[in-house]
Order: sequence, then C-alpha cells, then structure tokens
Amino acid sequence: MSRIIRHSFCCFVFLASTALAGDRLTPEIEQIIREPRFKNAHWGVLVVDLKTGDVVYEHNADQLFAPASTTKLYSVAAALDRLGKDFRFETPIYRRGELVDGQLQGDLILVASGDLTLGGRTTANGEIAFANHDHTYANGTSEAELTDPDPLAGLDDLARQVASAGIKRHLGEVVIDDRIFDSASSTGSGPAQLGPILVNDNVIDLHIAPGKQGEPAVVEHRPQASILKVKNKVRTAKPKSATLIGVDASTPWTITIEGQIAADHKPVLHVYEIPDAASWARTLLIEALKRAGVETNAKLDMPNPSEILPEKMDYAGFEQTALLRSPPFSENARLILKVSHNLHASTLPLLLAAREGKRSLAAGLRMQHDFLKNAGVAVDEISFGGAAGGANADFTTPRVNVQLLRSMSTRPDFEVYERALPVLGVDGTLSDAVAADSPARGKAQAKTGTLYWRNTMNQRYLLTSKALAGYLTAASGRRLAFSLVVNGVHINGVTDRTEIGQTLGRLCEIIHQAN
Repeated sequence: MSRIIRHSFCCFVFLASTALAGDRLTPEIEQIIREPRFKNAHWGVLVVDLKTGDVVYEHNADQLFAPASTTKLYSVAAALDRLGKDFRFETPIYRRGELVDGQLQGDLILVASGDLTLGGRTTANGEIAFANHDHTYANGTSEAELTDPDPLAGLDDLARQVASAGIKRHLGEVVIDDRIFDSASSTGSGPAQLGPILVNDNVIDLHIAPGKQGEPAVVEHRPQASILKVKNKVRTAKPKSATLIGVDASTPWTITIEGQIAADHKPVLHVYEIPDAASWARTLLIEALKRAGVETNAKLDMPNPSEILPEKMDYAGFEQTALLRSPPFSENARLILKVSHNLHASTLPLLLAAREGKRSLAAGLRMQHDFLKNAGVAVDEISFGGAAGGANADFTTPRVNVQLLRSMSTRPDFEVYERALPVLGVDGTLSDAVAADSPARGKAQAKTGTLYWRNTMNQRYLLTSKALAGYLTAASGRRLAFSLVVNGVHINGVTDRTEIGQTLGRLCEIIHQAN
C-alpha cells in the first residue's frame, strides 16, 4: 500500500514530509506501477528531500529487492573512501641482473597493481574514455562500442621507458607478478575472471562488418599480437537475414568466428575473454618491448613463468626501470558508474583488501561493511555477495539506498561521486532513458541496474531487477534523492527490457515536474 508519511526527520532516518507535492505524485506513480505488465512484479519507491530527508513518496521502502547494478553505488562509495579520489595505480617494471653496455643479463618483471585500465583508455587530457555501451557487454547487445585510445598504450609507454633506461638487448625472461590479491570470479556479466593484470579488460574485441552478399564478412580485431590468429568463417547473408555470430577458441592462440551477418546490418562487436590474463599480458609486453627497440630472447608463446618470481613481493633490492601511473581514481569511478562496468566493480573489494595487506573478496567486502556502518547506513539490513550486482546474495532496500545517497552528499568528494553517475537522457546507461525533449533530461544523475535470466520453459526472459537510484533536481530547483526498483517482470526480450528502463525514466519525469 502506497502512503504519504507526515512526521519529522532525524539523522539519516526518513520518517516523513508535509510536502504537498507528494499528494500530486501518488496517483501518477501508482497508475504506472499497477500497469497489467507488472501484475506479478514487486515495486519499491522512495523519494526524499536531499537536504532535509523529508519523504516525498514511498512504497515498500523497507522491503528487500535485488538491486542489480545499483550495487555499484555502494562498492564505488567504499573505494572512494578507502582509496581516495586522487589515488593513482602505479605499475612498475623491475630488472633483475646486471646491465652492461646495454645488455641485460637477467629478467624484466612487471608487478601488476590492479590498474583497471593500464593506460588503455587514457585520453590526451588524462581522462579515462568511455562509450555509452561498453565493449564488455558486446556479446549481449548490438549497441556495444569501442573507445578511441589504443588498448596497448600503457604497455607501449612502459616498454619505451625500459628502452630509455639503457636496455637495448635482453637475455632473460619477461614475467608478470600478479600476486597482489587472490584471483576470483566476477559477480556480474562480462569477463568472468578477476585478477590484478588487465589489458583491454582481458578481452579480444572482434569487429564484424558485412561484405558483399555471399562473400566473407570483414573482421578486424584488437589488441593484436603476432601469435594470435583469428579465423573468419562469417558469411554475408542477404539483406534482412538473421545475424548470428559464434566465437570459439580451439587453441589458446586461435579464435574462430562463425555464422552470418546480413548485408544491410550495421557492424557488430563481439568479445572473447582471454583465459590466462598473465600469460597474455606477458606476450603483449614482449611485443611492446620489440616495438620500442629492445631485443629480447623471451618466447612469446609460453605461459607466464611465475615460478621464477621472488618468493615474496619484495622488490627493494631490484632496479626499477619503468613506471606507469594511472589517471586519478575519480576517473575509474566515473567509468564504472557511467557504463556499469562489471569487471572493474567486481575488482574493487579485492583492491581494498590489497590496500590493507589482505587478499580476498570477503576481506574487501567486510571493509565495505565497515565503511557503510561508519557512514550511518543501516548496512545490516541489506546483503551483498559481490560488488557488481549479479551475486545471488545481493539485496538492498530503497530506504538504505537513499541513506547511502544522502550520506555521500555530505562528503567532500561528493562532486566526484555525483559526476561519475550517468545523466538522464545524456550519457552512459541513461543515455536513452528519456526523449531528447524530456523536461527531466539532464536533471537526474543516477545509477541504473538491470538483471535478467532466460525463462527456458516459456522461451521468454524474467527481468529479475530493473532499478534506478540517485539524485534529481525538480522543476522548482528542489534537490531530491530517490530509489526506484521493480523485481520480477516477465519480458520477451531486449525491447521490453528497454521499455521498462524508459518507464523508470518516466517516473523521473513525474517526480521532476511535481516538485
């Protein structure tokens, strides 16, 4: 039962409001959430005044909902607190052995720091580039895009520094030290494996465009390596045909693309996840060294020789020959929240753990718990099994979501947090949530969430969660914090999923205009 509460506010507990706007909101919102397509669904809504906490509207605000990727509001908040907005990843290369007349009789060791982009998305002005539909989602959407920066730019920078340090010939091994934290599985869609070395999100981008009807499609891939072979078995079908693409890897260094693309279809993007990130990064570094003019005997097509690493991650007695510094963490936060980057979000607790000399996802999530509790958030009323929003244990309430949003609005780094969020109708995962002429366009900064599963029995899908939580500026100028979520909607496919996202955009329009 939806209701308007009329009491007073204390701390971050939201008890009520005397705002007349709530009376006007109630019928319009209830009309939407009681539409026939939501017959089996479960809605949660909470809208409050950002400054006072007065409740404008609420519905099931204390019930648990699967939050999907609004989970990232929590994981990014904790990372901003523990790492800081100005934190920069530092990835060094050390040499082991003597350097004589430009010849190194020893090894080059890259020590992975967990840098989420490793220089592969850095723009000329030092920002991290993003596209509204990230390439890591390519296998689930036809809208995925590539960013402009070279994904190997960071490794090339490191290789040039090695050459500038006087190393012209290298007779030892090239090794990746990826021991800063334990490997784990992602808690969201996209690349499945988490680790501290990431080059191009540890995927191969496969760009597939139609050729002439009956002829092979035009396939390009990045990043490229001399040992990587891409076999193109995709044919160009007649116009308006189904476009069906499959990717397989029969050997570690051979990818086969099969299927067909319609002659009138726009180019599509698929990705293939590299199964051994450390070995792949090692291969790419060796080739970068060669491009930089460093001769090396290290073999390209062998596993990362981690057995020759120092027993402990102590490089005090080693000579540092190169160092890559990332853009500030505020840029990582922006990428994660704008495009809902599952791989990076899932890695955040591991980075927090490593910061404190710990190694596990559980340790990092416990640190997140402590941050939230200290921030005045009722953390024990919610549940997280990961940091991206796809774990079975992920459940929050609209009220706790709004507690977090209000708490973050009081912090010195709030501008960074708010700037990182998608803007309604403008960019990121909210770019198409409202029309270009919507009165609410540009007035909300909020995190989206989408989680769905295949309903195999009925040949449909179940939208487990569609959510939106963030900040909204009303037509009057009043600043609001809000959390909207619907769980359990039967859908037929992408079109239905998009329409329900636009329904949340419509709710934002109603809230904006009525306040």
